[in-house]
Amino acid sequence: MAQLKPVAAQQLYADSRWIVDGAGRRVKLACVNWPAHLQPLLAEGLSNQPADVIANKIREMGFNCVRLTWALELPMNETLASLTVAQLLQNLGLSEALAGIKSNNPSLVNLPVMEAYKSVMTSLKNNKVMVILDNHITTPGWCCSADDGNGFFGDKYFDPQVWIQGLHKMATVATGFTNVIGMSLRNELRGPRQNVDDWYKFMQEGAETVHAANPNVLVILSGLNYDKDLSFLRNRPVSLSFTKKLVFELHWYGFTNGQAWQSGNPNDVCGAVSNDMMSQSVFLLEQGYPLFVSEFGIDERGINVNDNRYFNCFMAMATEFDWDSALWSLQGSYYLRQGVLGMEEYYGLFNYHWSGIRNSSFLGRISALQSPFQGPGGKPTVAHKVIFHPLTGLCILRGSPSTTLVLGPCTQSEPWSYTPQNALSLVGKGLYLQAVELGRPASLGTSPTDPGTKWEMISASGMHLSSKAKDGSTVCLGIDAGNALVVEACKCLSKDSSCDPASQWFKLVDRTRL
Repeated sequence: MAQLKPVAAQQLYADSRWIVDGAGRRVKLACVNWPAHLQPLLAEGLSNQPADVIANKIREMGFNCVRLTWALELPMNETLASLTVAQLLQNLGLSEALAGIKSNNPSLVNLPVMEAYKSVMTSLKNNKVMVILDNHITTPGWCCSADDGNGFFGDKYFDPQVWIQGLHKMATVATGFTNVIGMSLRNELRGPRQNVDDWYKFMQEGAETVHAANPNVLVILSGLNYDKDLSFLRNRPVSLSFTKKLVFELHWYGFTNGQAWQSGNPNDVCGAVSNDMMSQSVFLLEQGYPLFVSEFGIDERGINVNDNRYFNCFMAMATEFDWDSALWSLQGSYYLRQGVLGMEEYYGLFNYHWSGIRNSSFLGRISALQSPFQGPGGKPTVAHKVIFHPLTGLCILRGSPSTTLVLGPCTQSEPWSYTPQNALSLVGKGLYLQAVELGRPASLGTSPTDPGTKWEMISASGMHLSSKAKDGSTVCLGIDAGNALVVEACKCLSKDSSCDPASQWFKLVDRTRL
């Protein structure tokens, strides 16, 4: 598990596509979402564990940051926000949750809900966890649908001026918390009213409002269509009075593309979706803006084929572009969601009772996303590549004996280069990845002209590493049950939707720092 160095209270800045500290060193945001925008207006799970225990566990899991959600009524509905935690939970009929909070977080019971919200921010601060405050919705409750009245400026529950006032209040609250490093202005704009001109008008006004109230925080802007579409920015940048604080955010789930992953061939779908994302959002990195993937995630039971296939593609892109990100989500269950008491969240890291981790192998897999591959700072090294395996979150390493190849932590990967002759060589070692024979282990050869040392990325995903064995047959790199590298027949290259190629997917990832 990657253990991130605790980040002391500090300001962060946008420097081209990177988020950096005051000394210009990259700070990669490895965040997890912790919802507090539902009807109880309280961070989930406080009936199951003390806030400090949860905050400490967040750090133990390798995260350095929480995207803490809030509903606009928290700062703007004074009648609601002045209720104590006990009063609000009693009003909602949540007697069991209240009993749990009395047991695990007794100091919160008689606090007004706004003070209880701030108490969670303090727990995160005490555990050296950075916070991004995310205005998730106006009316407390589950988000989102196109017709919930919370989707776009001018909707029934989305008065732009009330929203501006709410941003000002929360940005002011954040001045008392040095661990609040960013504010996300609004989650998943959507619905029939959405249009580009209003987006610029109100998002720019919101950004200026936040910056005026709290110039220390990063200002994070979401796009249209459930935070999928930022394409309108390509030729029309935002106009703001301040610099070095602007970040854009993106959401990407398996269901973002319906059931395409399950009904199509994963190579074809990954190739098409990746191209679409480049044109809709990822181009902003090339334009010199940080891009924060503020929601991604899967059903962690591992039983959702659509999610599983999507996530292999996600892992490849997330490492290729070395995204700042926030996993959805922390909570194993909710106090109250969509009228259901104690609903379980299968996308959550915690189990139902918040007593342990739902899927430790998933947590190990995403640890590959928590440490930077690129960006200023760190231990400098000559630019090189690592060979990343999205299905496992591991990279190709030398095994024992040293001519064998296995998967292991990317932090232990030696530097590779991909030569103009399409050889994959260990830098400075005179050794080359080689496929000698179908069904045999992949190995390291000593000559880049030997059979099986020329590798091409094939299929629509560009993630099958393919070569010619000594008998002239086309083969692909794969893994066996023990994560050793083997030479296999290429599988699932296109069209067949019943076939999953993920074990043969590899991504050549640039690394410029250790």
